[in-house]
Amino acid sequence: MVCLGNICRSPLAEGILKSKVNSELVTVDSAGTSGWHIGNLPDPRSVEVAKLHGIDITDQKARAFTQEDFDRFDFIYAMDHSNYLNILKLARNKHDRTKVKMILNELEAGSDEEVPDPYYGGEQGFENVFQMLDASCAIIAKKITN
Repeated sequence: MVCLGNICRSPLAEGILKSKVNSELVTVDSAGTSGWHIGNLPDPRSVEVAKLHGIDITDQKARAFTQEDFDRFDFIYAMDHSNYLNILKLARNKHDRTKVKMILNELEAGSDEEVPDPYYGGEQGFENVFQMLDASCAIIAKKITN
């Protein structure tokens, strides 16, 4: 799960997907394409909206996406076009590129819709993002556990 700073959208996506899969069988992580918040906890508003839905993301710390992530993960989900392109710039080959997907394409294939960045928005923006990610992660969980 990849967004820009790894403090709003991708930590939510990580927490949501973790809540839907067996963590002994599936590794879920998140990262950002920028290094602005490395080591920081998720945004308090992300923590709060996750908590409202019974998910604890307070054990997460922001980190930067690296080329090694292509080796560690089978699927890499971008939250928006900018981060999608930033991830692809780090891809070493076609195999790496095939792992990168827009997360909302799980809801509607080929739509290339973006998860809006709620950072500068109000509380409702975080709830809206949670709902989008929850719907996408439900589909992802079904795919990877079947």
